[in-house]
Amino acid sequence: MLEDGRTFRGRSYGAQGTALGEAVFATGMTGYQETITDPSYARQLVVQTAPHIGNTGVNTDDAESRRIWVAGYIVRDAARRPSNWRSERTLDEELSVQGVVGISGVDTRAVTRHLRERGAMKAGIFSGADAARPDSELLADVLAQESMAGARLAEEVSVDAAYVIEPKDHGWEGEPRFTVAALDLGIKSMTPVRFAERGVRVHVLPATAALADITALDADGVFMSNGPGDPATADVQVDLLRDVLDTGIPFFGICFGNQILGRALGFGTYKLRYGHRGINQPVLDRRTGKVEITSQNHGFAVDAPLDGPVTAPVSRFGRVEVSHVSLNDDVVEGLACLDIPAFSVQYHPEAAAGPHDSAYLFDRFVDLMAASKIKESH
Repeated sequence: MLEDGRTFRGRSYGAQGTALGEAVFATGMTGYQETITDPSYARQLVVQTAPHIGNTGVNTDDAESRRIWVAGYIVRDAARRPSNWRSERTLDEELSVQGVVGISGVDTRAVTRHLRERGAMKAGIFSGADAARPDSELLADVLAQESMAGARLAEEVSVDAAYVIEPKDHGWEGEPRFTVAALDLGIKSMTPVRFAERGVRVHVLPATAALADITALDADGVFMSNGPGDPATADVQVDLLRDVLDTGIPFFGICFGNQILGRALGFGTYKLRYGHRGINQPVLDRRTGKVEITSQNHGFAVDAPLDGPVTAPVSRFGRVEVSHVSLNDDVVEGLACLDIPAFSVQYHPEAAAGPHDSAYLFDRFVDLMAASKIKESH
């Protein structure tokens, strides 16, 4: 049931009960396990636009975090049985075990068109005894929940204690080239792996980490991850990033990290009507003229001028330009600082699941750290 009263009826899928959250749609044709375990989907009911879901089951290796984060799951044709040599459990079983309420047999095209025209909205999935209650009571439950605008969720999904990802565990031979302090705002497990493959030791830190935690590591670079919630609530992380930028340590951010860089530079953020979610989102790299097909999951965006470069509103950080834009709607998809070593993108270059067009961004950050070290030595 959507907050405007539009109702869709189907069959219970996964756990039974009630799931409340913001209804959003994801357009990926593959990678449903990576989708549901992406912490950026916390407190959201995900509608899969691909009709067949669950065909390949689930396995331990493909999870992008320690648990399923979607608040609820909405699919059209749930596979009756998985068929894949890597499958360990059915998706239905996994949802049930983790207490995630879902619904199948729903016309997800109709749900998607509704959300596309009217925007992401509060919603609820009700099954079992809960579904027998009057529609008026169910709608009251939907309307009573908190809005995603103003939600502070990064601290809820972040780790409690720091941990390290070593290059030698991911195919790198020899000593690590660099050390990166990565702030976990809802990080996907493949992101530090992409660094490790390039010889970078990654210290993953809780969302509440301070500058002292970063300097204690003698980090060559700082990274801020993707994550859920409203970037307007991330004042702690914005203040931390300003301290990082003042020290001159190279910075790279993705998704939520892009929005935090935007705010640190003095730009605002705003909520998109229905967001970008899926693994087929076209982005233009304005510096090279190349088009990348990208993996995205965001409902908020940075409000920065496209006709740059411009001096950042926080002028001590110098000039900044919008480096990447969405070819669907001209939303800011990347920022590049021209006078300090910092850049970010709004999408997910680790691409799990998804295309690998954007893997070069990890190399770009490695090059930025290398250039910064050379500069220091001189």
